[in-house]
Amino acid sequence: MIREFEFYHGAVLAKLLHESDQSITIQPFPSESNASYVVNKNIGLFIKHSAKRMSPWRFSFAQEHQDEILEMKNKLGEVFLLLVCGEDGIVSLSFDELKSLLNEAHDPVEWISVARNKNTHYTVKGSDGDLGYKISHKDFPRKLFEKEVVSPETKTSKVFSWFK
Repeated sequence: MIREFEFYHGAVLAKLLHESDQSITIQPFPSESNASYVVNKNIGLFIKHSAKRMSPWRFSFAQEHQDEILEMKNKLGEVFLLLVCGEDGIVSLSFDELKSLLNEAHDPVEWISVARNKNTHYTVKGSDGDLGYKISHKDFPRKLFEKEVVSPETKTSKVFSWFK
């Protein structure tokens, strides 16, 4: 029998593979949650899903979820929270964005809420704050592999990506 989370995680992993221009390695991150993966040996992914059909989608975070995300950050350097919003899309949040929603003080259970009207970006709020800006449905998977490089000579930045 295929478990519900396997469908949603499969959607994340398929999108990641199909939108890449280069080969990708994906491994499970050793944990009991079945929610964590390591991409290219240095990028952590923590996936949560909501099977709800329409906005808003709400995601609960037990203290152990936040502890696991922090462990991934400490071991890998980069970690992203991916929120699968039913069949609508995937919201990609960097560790810093996550911390603006759920701060360092981990309550036993906290939440993140994602809302979106038709043909708009996602609004994201959490137990401890909100982003103050919206997240594009196009940010995943591009956001995982974009790197901002600042030239020391010109003090300008350029974003590099290897996604289509």
